[in-house]
Amino acid sequence: MRVDVIASPAKYRKMPLFFLGVLAVLPAIGLLSVYWWLHDEADRYDDTRSAVELLSANDDDRSTASRSETERVEKAAILSTSLLDYRRLPDAVAGSASANRLKAEVAGALTLIDDRSCAAISVDGNAVGVANETISVIPASTVKLIVGAVALEVLGPDFTYETSVRTSPAVDGVVDGDVYLVGGGDPLLTSNDYPTDDDPLPAFATTSLDVLADALVEAGIERINGSVIGDGTRYDDEFVIDSWGDGVAFNDAGPYDALLVNDARVRGRSGVQDDPNVGAAREFARLLRDRGIRVANGWGSGSASTQSTAVATVESQPLGEIVREMLTNSDNNTAELLVKELGYSEAEDGTRFAGLVVIDRVLREWGVPLDGVRLIDGSGLTPTTRMTCQALLAVLQRSRGTALPTSLPIAGQTGTLRSEFIDSGVEGRLFAKTGTLRNPPVDELPLASKALAGYVSGGNGAAVEFVVVLNADEISQDAYRLIWAAFGQRFATFPEAPPVEDLKPR
Repeated sequence: MRVDVIASPAKYRKMPLFFLGVLAVLPAIGLLSVYWWLHDEADRYDDTRSAVELLSANDDDRSTASRSETERVEKAAILSTSLLDYRRLPDAVAGSASANRLKAEVAGALTLIDDRSCAAISVDGNAVGVANETISVIPASTVKLIVGAVALEVLGPDFTYETSVRTSPAVDGVVDGDVYLVGGGDPLLTSNDYPTDDDPLPAFATTSLDVLADALVEAGIERINGSVIGDGTRYDDEFVIDSWGDGVAFNDAGPYDALLVNDARVRGRSGVQDDPNVGAAREFARLLRDRGIRVANGWGSGSASTQSTAVATVESQPLGEIVREMLTNSDNNTAELLVKELGYSEAEDGTRFAGLVVIDRVLREWGVPLDGVRLIDGSGLTPTTRMTCQALLAVLQRSRGTALPTSLPIAGQTGTLRSEFIDSGVEGRLFAKTGTLRNPPVDELPLASKALAGYVSGGNGAAVEFVVVLNADEISQDAYRLIWAAFGQRFATFPEAPPVEDLKPR
């Protein structure tokens, strides 16, 4: 017997359709509720603002009680401002508006950067414009930014150098032997009467060599039967760098050593001494003679005797001031000596190589991208040194909270920027390191460089960080100043947004 089962026609349940309809309507109801709530909040804001403005209009006649009432109303304005109102984040709104405006402004200037040059600009670490930021370029003296930043990190802004005088014991005012002037790496040791009127950028934050000569007088020393010996053995004897361009050594930089006085110059003699230690000893012997202390056997260089003891010491200015002098004046000798001090501080190896190893390590720890970067010296005078705008910008961003920004030349006012950006919108606001290298092309590479890297103050703690490095076969003053002016005009617009005070809850 067969039984056929016939199914009833299928029917869809109505309940799920009902729920789907409810789910579709709920967002619309929610949005409508939020709209009316915001509408009410806006009315309350307008009413509160009117109350505050009415109270402020008669502030001069208001009593203490009335002022308290004003404060109460202003606080009420803050509390009544919607959580979704842009006035809850005035700094962020102003900063974002300024950054977006600057991004639009610098776009035009970036078109002036050709394929052999680079530029990178950011606001508080956030990129607003780049051009060829990863290509290797010749950075010239902007390398000193890296040296200064790393020195402040490793040695610390309060680090000081010490220069000492060592002798055998004096008997009845006589030292029966040599007097040793021992260098501690101070790049700014200077005799008080050395003439600097002809120096384009005279050194500052200097250390007085006269203090040591006066100390020997106070110790009762009247005669030295030996010589004055300059001791720079803290560092190696590389007084100049072979990789510098032609005509640089003994002119733009060097000679230098751990003992350096007046940049290896002696009063009354032209040029620099071939050995900075001999030059320092000769200058110290002159100071002693001027004070009535006779030196029997002149001067020379060598290592201090282990039998000698320190009879006088002079301390340098803090490192923060020395870095400021280096960056403001683009002091090549100071930059090279800082590199050697980094090597000595980390490995008791006062060599350029050891110092560059420290710089490389610190940059990697900071996360600076080093592809395309090749550091050969601390001054940037080597034509084969290579850098990227990306790497330089990363160092500037990392160094915002240090002494580096305020150590830089100021546009239209100090150092290598004293004649630049005068009467412009960034005069007194732009702080930057310049770079200039004018070497003839070698192997058809562009070995002329003009660079500018630093910060533009925007107020309220905001700042522009920027790097512009121009490389070409030749770079005329008119050419680079045209490009600098184009960026300066754009930077002058920062910050361009409503003042933060106008954006706060009220």
